[in-house]
Amino acid sequence: MKHAAPRKSDASCDGGAPVGEGRIDLAVLRSRIDGIDAEIVELFERRMRIAADVAAYKRSTGKPVLDREREAARIDAVTRAASDDFKSFMPPLFGLIMEMSREYQHRLLDGHAVDRRAAAVIEHAPALPECCDGGLSRSGRKGTLSASREPVYGLLGRKLAHSYSPKIHELFETGEYRLFEVEPEDVRDFVSSGAFAGLNVTVPYKETVMPLCDELSDAARGIGCVNTIVRREDGTLYGDNTDYYGFSFMIDYANVAVEGKKALVLGAGGASKTVCAVLKDRGAREVAVVSRNMPGAGLDAVRNHYDADIIVNATPVGMYPDCPASLIDLEPFCSTGETREGHRDGLVAVLDVVYNPARTGILLQAEKCGIPFIDGLPMLVAQAKRASEIFRDTHIDDDVMRAVIERVSSDRGNIVLIGMPSSGKSTIGALLAERLGRTFVDIDERIPAAAGKSIPAIFADDGEEAFRRIETAVTGDVCKESGLVVACGGGVVTQPCNYDLLHQNATIVLLRRPIELLVSDGRPMSIAKGIATLEKERRRSYEAWADVAVENDASPEEAVDRIVAALRIEGNGERR
Repeated sequence: MKHAAPRKSDASCDGGAPVGEGRIDLAVLRSRIDGIDAEIVELFERRMRIAADVAAYKRSTGKPVLDREREAARIDAVTRAASDDFKSFMPPLFGLIMEMSREYQHRLLDGHAVDRRAAAVIEHAPALPECCDGGLSRSGRKGTLSASREPVYGLLGRKLAHSYSPKIHELFETGEYRLFEVEPEDVRDFVSSGAFAGLNVTVPYKETVMPLCDELSDAARGIGCVNTIVRREDGTLYGDNTDYYGFSFMIDYANVAVEGKKALVLGAGGASKTVCAVLKDRGAREVAVVSRNMPGAGLDAVRNHYDADIIVNATPVGMYPDCPASLIDLEPFCSTGETREGHRDGLVAVLDVVYNPARTGILLQAEKCGIPFIDGLPMLVAQAKRASEIFRDTHIDDDVMRAVIERVSSDRGNIVLIGMPSSGKSTIGALLAERLGRTFVDIDERIPAAAGKSIPAIFADDGEEAFRRIETAVTGDVCKESGLVVACGGGVVTQPCNYDLLHQNATIVLLRRPIELLVSDGRPMSIAKGIATLEKERRRSYEAWADVAVENDASPEEAVDRIVAALRIEGNGERR
């Protein structure tokens, strides 16, 4: 359970030589290129895996590999979408990609071994639903499985691009685990004929798949939804609910005492049913449910439950990419100073089943109000552990599960650098990203593309207010992502709304740099106001926003060492 705490300013270390942000640094440029290359490799692999799925479909339907019309249309589309400077590169680039895709499909159809995931195409591969025929899916992996001699597991849902489940099941050594984005009209065909050994099921299909199962566990039947399906040896489907185990573990992990408490549950879908079942089984005095579309218990009914002790968000509100967001305002639930015996004073906990971002809107507000809170990652990992045990008929130790929670939590968190202009954020951020094997993003570099002009031109033509609006939009787009090192502009702290955008997924690191080492070269605000005035105006906000503060008065490498030490990061990039 996380508790709100005063913003800390944990300064550490001292040192010697200066480093500025104004110069071109080869390490910065190479780090950015390395990050982009890694993304290209991932996208290419995703595309080729879908090519394997398309090969299975074409074999089962007798369609030829080459579709000249589609290839020409796609090359034309990507060329038109490219900026003028790069249009000429698109036809040869995508022509080569499509040639490699055809070659890969021919190898599969001819029976040549290519990799473990597609060593051969199943002789009787089921036809793909139309939603899965060709093109890149949002996740890069959707639809019926390409053939594999190994058991294949996966996650069924509608929007899965940023699911952590493949990583979690990799850590549990479940086996090949893929993402299946399927539209509602195709769910029945997919579940009935898909070539999978086991499935996890997420929103919005936990109730949809129930009647498709041949047998249900007592938990699934009692709760009224399924999130785990196993295809048995005879081909029948067994539906279970491991979310019950997951949410129950989450309560224990957060040390929340439920017995005798009143709980308010937001949402009335499959996740809500599981949450309510666990709370009731744990002895909650009352479990109230409100939902946008529930007759007589819509969101306006929240006012009837200001006496709740525990709130659980069991809706997708606040989930990536629509984050941070919250369904309700916690202010009426907060502490009022009540001291009379037998009368409650504020919430004892806020729980959210959403795990991406780490802090949804409701959790950000809980933190500000001093209410203990927890996100849905422990629940996600615990239900995955139980599902992996069911899939493989094995046992996974709880210590392994806790280690997976810590690993995924560390991997998903961003490291955000703030500080005065020329304090070294760009240089040090690139070096830190290279050290940790993460992607580096400099928000100031994203702003010109969003605005269509340089930062000095924005200030000159449109003024600071227009610049800050663009900066906030870019900051929100970047910081909702996971596992990044992010360098912010010096003025990010001038807009209070930016704090939630940074903090939702990040540890915020303040780079402190002696004022005599700061420079104003090419920086509109530093030039207009002067460095000393700017530093005085922003100092309090920098200190208040920072989770960690590090002195940058030596070399860039030493500043990186200090950040790594302050964040207690191991050599492999994991937090200690």
